[in-house]
Amino acid sequence: MSAIQVRDVPDDVREALITAARQRGESLQTYLQSVLAREARMARNRAFLDVYEPVRPPKEIDVVELIADARDDQDRKNIA
Repeated sequence: MSAIQVRDVPDDVREALITAARQRGESLQTYLQSVLAREARMARNRAFLDVYEPVRPPKEIDVVELIADARDDQDRKNIA
């Protein structure tokens, strides 16, 4: 494992982090490790989303027609 040192943290930020750690019943070190791990996961997720475009359905879908087609297909299977 590596060590990370952060300098010049404003006092109010440090106090807010200590308070958040205490509320979770954790040491400041444990709390900051979880914050850093969460940020790293989110960075990986953002990188993944930047690479892959979401699959989008066609803009107009006629649900009634889809249901009718599915029923017709089922009827054809039942006849055969």
